[in-house]
Amino acid sequence: MTHRLANVVVDSADPRRLARFWAELLGWPVAHEADDEVDVRSPHAPWTFDLVFVPVAEPHSGKNRVHLDLASSSPGHQLELVERAVRLGARPADVGQHAVPWVVLADPEGNEFCVLDPRAEYAETGALAAIVVDVPEPSAAAAFWSAAAGLPVGRDDGSVAGLRPPAGLPWLEFLSATAPKTAKDRLHVDVDPVDDQAAAVAELERRGATRTDVGQDQQEVTWVVLADPWGGEFCVLRPGATEPATS
Repeated sequence: MTHRLANVVVDSADPRRLARFWAELLGWPVAHEADDEVDVRSPHAPWTFDLVFVPVAEPHSGKNRVHLDLASSSPGHQLELVERAVRLGARPADVGQHAVPWVVLADPEGNEFCVLDPRAEYAETGALAAIVVDVPEPSAAAAFWSAAAGLPVGRDDGSVAGLRPPAGLPWLEFLSATAPKTAKDRLHVDVDPVDDQAAAVAELERRGATRTDVGQDQQEVTWVVLADPWGGEFCVLRPGATEPATS
């Protein structure tokens, strides 16, 4: 079974405003805009990869379990990205970091993200370096998601495990964290099974995923909402679908 990472979906109080922030920060175009969804598309990915902003009533609360990291090519470029983000409406954020070489910010709706110092492993990702997920078991999560997203494990030191993408796509990384998951993730990923949705769902269930209800209309949606073994929600799309899961 072949799967691939398709989207990152972001819950938002104002999808148009938040999408504009991320489009300008990353330098990505807005590919689709409607009342129920705004898509910001990577211009560099080998296949379609979007940040998808969907409306929700619930405000951001507490530290997100999933966040985005931005790549930089030099110390000057890192500073330029930070300054651009602040001009666009970001603000400094404290998630317990101390003296670290990256900069932690929050977007206009409070979603934390990091502007990384230059690192060789992100040289070919484009503007978005990584999707980072807090989990209690990074190695086990990387093994599950390697199958779910169709990406090889590129590094694993026990506290951080990462899946290596093709050029133009972000890493999918798992960071050791002990805080329990208490609410629906504000960011989640979509998986494109490429050929057979039902078979993909069955395979992922055999690997430990479970079906979950996040308020989706089972009669209307074309995707299947699952939770990984650590409770993180994700969507399995209809094969080859270009529309993201707006759950």
